[in-house]
Amino acid sequence: MNLLEQLSEILAPSWENEIEVKRNQFICSPGEINTNMYFVVDGSLRVFIEDEIEEHTIRFGYKKSFITALDSFLKDVPTTFYIQTIKKCTLKVISKETFFKCINSSNKNKEIWQQLLQEFVYQQIERENDLIIYSPQKRFDRVFKRSPHLFQEIPQKYIASYLRMAPETLSRILKNLD
Repeated sequence: MNLLEQLSEILAPSWENEIEVKRNQFICSPGEINTNMYFVVDGSLRVFIEDEIEEHTIRFGYKKSFITALDSFLKDVPTTFYIQTIKKCTLKVISKETFFKCINSSNKNKEIWQQLLQEFVYQQIERENDLIIYSPQKRFDRVFKRSPHLFQEIPQKYIASYLRMAPETLSRILKNLD
């Protein structure tokens, strides 16, 4: 059982709510304090930021994954992120307070949470390296190898944003796969 499955099992009795969210709806927006953790039962979401010119997709959530406005969740500060549904979603919701009661209820739970945080930091380092060091083709190859399911779940325009390339570039790379 992987770490996400273990966390899901730990939290199973403690989910406070289950919500249905329509396509293209926002779970949170910049400036809000949102300290909830969400488990995606069904559907897909994206986490993004925007500057004066464009949106920048940072992360995706899809079936059996967790998603949160991490800055707000960890530090109780207004988030800088948008979390938006891409497809209609069913989400389980747990507050930060309840979440940490579950995590702090045993040393094993604390260890699983620490391992998940370490894995998340490592993923972020890999992503930063991908964006700084590699060509668009190499970024695509590395993400495709790590997360092939992404290409079945998420529309290409959001994947292109995540990979920091024009949608036309991603389309050209995908055509060359055939």
